Amino acid sequence: MAISAKDVQKLREMTGVGMMDCKKALTEAEGNMDKAVEILREKGLAASQKKAGRIAAEGMAYAAVIDGVGVVVEVNAETDFVAKNEKFVDFVKGVAATVAANKPADLDALMECKYQGTDLTVTQQQQEMVLVIGENIKVRRFAMFTEGVSVPYIHAGGKIGVLVNLEVTGDIDATEVGKDVAMQIAALRPRFWDKSEVDQATLDEEKKIMLVQMSNDPKMASKPEQVREKIVMGKMNKFYEENCLLQQEFVKDGSMSVAQYIASAAKALGGTITFKSAIRFEKGEGIEKKEENFAEEIAKQLGQ
Repeated sequence: MAISAKDVQKLREMTGVGMMDCKKALTEAEGNMDKAVEILREKGLAASQKKAGRIAAEGMAYAAVIDGVGVVVEVNAETDFVAKNEKFVDFVKGVAATVAANKPADLDALMECKYQGTDLTVTQQQQEMVLVIGENIKVRRFAMFTEGVSVPYIHAGGKIGVLVNLEVTGDIDATEVGKDVAMQIAALRPRFWDKSEVDQATLDEEKKIMLVQMSNDPKMASKPEQVREKIVMGKMNKFYEENCLLQQEFVKDGSMSVAQYIASAAKALGGTITFKSAIRFEKGEGIEKKEENFAEEIAKQLGQ
């Protein structure tokens, strides 16, 4: 039977799949729209299995506060181009909304949750996205804060997602303070939030390196051990300033530390703000990207 262009367009709008695939599915389904959708889903799920081995290191880190729950998620795709796709972005936001609504214990639990606004699980919705977009897509991780005041920040359209959690007293709006702190975290990537969190092993390693450096410097090596110890303590303060968020120089005002900025801003607002914790997700961090020679890849596809 003849398949009209109008039907092909309708199926394409319903599924987001390419014209030719839609036409083939409608032909196979003898014009039955529901059957055609089912055929495309079946093909899409099969395709997702093939694509599952492909490296997804692009994508989006997203942070938001939804119904009082602070959520940060990372969803990966294969290309940066797809990460800008409206359907992909909506999927990521839906994952965040699902986390806020269900508060799952871990990633496995999240993938079994009903995806927000549908009867599908997150796993099934993810498979649908593979069908629609044509790339390996993977919900990689999430974190959330259910208490306190959370402030989200998304850097460079999803390259980095930061969620800052504060304890606020007094009827004040801490959003601007939280965002300033989140931007600091995005830019400088502190190893610790506060110097009290630095473990003894890290301290010992830093001191050891500093003492070796001094012993290799003729001017320092000749100094008494007590003097060298004092110099090391001074250098440790520098270590805190470089690696611990609250001791870092506040980027927007170098005359104060981040801790001093928070206290000063809270006082000006007429309340108190205490930094409790934060989460920083950078898309693709820790994922080994496959280096491809583009010319070779094209030649391979052309069978040359």
